[in-house]
Amino acid sequence: MDPYYEEKREECGIVAILSKKGEDVAPCIYRALIALQHRGQDAAGFAVWDGKGIKEKRGIGLVSRIFDEDSLGIRGTLGIGHTRYPTSGACNMCDVQPFVSGKSAMAHNGHIANAGAVRGKLESLGYRFTSSVDSEVMVRMCEKAGGIRKAAKGLMGLEGAFSVVAIENGTLFVFRDRFALRPLVWGENEDFVCFASETVALDINRIPYKGGVPGGSLVSLEGRGIRTERIAPETPRHCMFEYVYFARPDSVINDKDVYNVRAMLGRILADEAPAKADLIIPVPDTSRIAAMSMAKVLGIPCEEGLMKNRYIGRTFIMPSQKKRADAVGMKLNPIQGIINGKRVILVDDSIVRGTTLREIVAMVREAGAKEVHVRITSPPIRAPCFYGVDMSTYKELIANKKSVDGIGKELGADSLAYLSLEGLKKAIGLSICTACLNGEYNTDYVRKLALTATR
Repeated sequence: MDPYYEEKREECGIVAILSKKGEDVAPCIYRALIALQHRGQDAAGFAVWDGKGIKEKRGIGLVSRIFDEDSLGIRGTLGIGHTRYPTSGACNMCDVQPFVSGKSAMAHNGHIANAGAVRGKLESLGYRFTSSVDSEVMVRMCEKAGGIRKAAKGLMGLEGAFSVVAIENGTLFVFRDRFALRPLVWGENEDFVCFASETVALDINRIPYKGGVPGGSLVSLEGRGIRTERIAPETPRHCMFEYVYFARPDSVINDKDVYNVRAMLGRILADEAPAKADLIIPVPDTSRIAAMSMAKVLGIPCEEGLMKNRYIGRTFIMPSQKKRADAVGMKLNPIQGIINGKRVILVDDSIVRGTTLREIVAMVREAGAKEVHVRITSPPIRAPCFYGVDMSTYKELIANKKSVDGIGKELGADSLAYLSLEGLKKAIGLSICTACLNGEYNTDYVRKLALTATR
C-alpha cells in the first residue's frame, strides 16, 4: 500500500454502456474507465456481449496499460467495466472484475458485509468459488435463483453497500442497495445509455447526465427498452466520503455537484473554526476547493505550498518512522519561499490513522512555518466502515483513541479543528451515512460486526 494514500481507500469504479444503434461499446467503456481511474489504480477490466457470448479483457495495472488496440476492437453493443483500488496485498487475476461466468458477467462497487456467510451457505449446496470478490457471491446467488430478476429480492437483502452492473444473456442489468451508499448515475443520448459511478464517465463520452439510479431498484436494458423495478424501499444513506474525498470534483452524484459541496465544506469550516494566520495551504489534491473557500471567508491568501510529485509510482510501507517520512517526502515537497516565517492553516479532508498528516505537519515546520494550524473538512472518524471504505478496526482510528487536543499534539500542530457533523450535513444537503463518525450503522448484521471489530 502506498503510504501517501494509507489514510483511506475505497473499492472501485464501475460503468455499463448499451448502444442503441448497434455500435461497438468497447472504446466507450475504455474512456469511461480512464475517467474513473482515480477510483481504482490496481486493476481493471471489461466484459462485452457480442450477440452470442461474452468477450472479456482484464488485467493488473492502470487502464491505459491494460487495454490495447486489439482489445478496444472487441465487437459488442453492450458491456460493463470495472477499475479496482490498490490493496495492501498482491492483486490476483482471479479477483480482477468483471467476474465472468458463462454468459453472465458482473462488476460491483462497495462491500457486502455478510458475503462470507452467504458464500458458506452456497458452498454447502455445492457451488464452487474461484475468487474472493463479492461479485462472485452475487453471480452464484443469481445462478441458484435462475437469473438476476428472480434473485433480485435476495440480492437487495444483502448487508452492506453495492452498486452493480451486470450482463445476463444479452440483457444489461443495473442495481443499487436500498441505502444508495455507493454512487450510481446514468445518462443517455441518441446513441448510448450509460451507467457509472460518477458523471465524469458520462462526460468523457459526451452523454448527458439524467440522474441517479434509485436505491433498491433493478434496471434492465435490452435493445431500446429500459425497465425499472422497485425491489426494496429506498432509505438513502449516501456515503459522505464520496463528497469529502473520493469523487472527482467535476462529478455530480446523487444530484449534488461535488465541487459545490466541497466549497461549502470550506465555508462552514471557516465559520466554525477560524484561526489567525498568514496563509492557507491545502493538502493536495482533494482539499484544494475547501481551502480556497476558507480563504475567501477569512480573507487570507490560499497558496499551493505543497507540490505533489505526480510521477511517483506505488511505494512500500516501511516499519520505521524515518522510512515513512521518506515516503511522504517522495510524494510532497514544501515550497520554502511561500511557507518560511508564516503562520499557516493546513487544510485536509480527513484524518483516519494520522500517520501521513503528522509527517506533512513536520514537513511544513521544517520549511520555516512559525505556526501550523490544522483544519479538517470532515468530523472525527471514530468507528470502522463496513460499506466499502478501508477502515475495518477501531484500533487504527486515531480519533477513537485520542481527544481532538490529543490528536493535535500527536500531529505536532498548534491547533486542530474538525468540521462539525451538523456542518457536514448542511454542506452535503442529503441524508448521509454517519456510521464511521458516530457508530450509527444501518443494519443489524453490521452492528454486530462493529461489536466484534478489533478495539
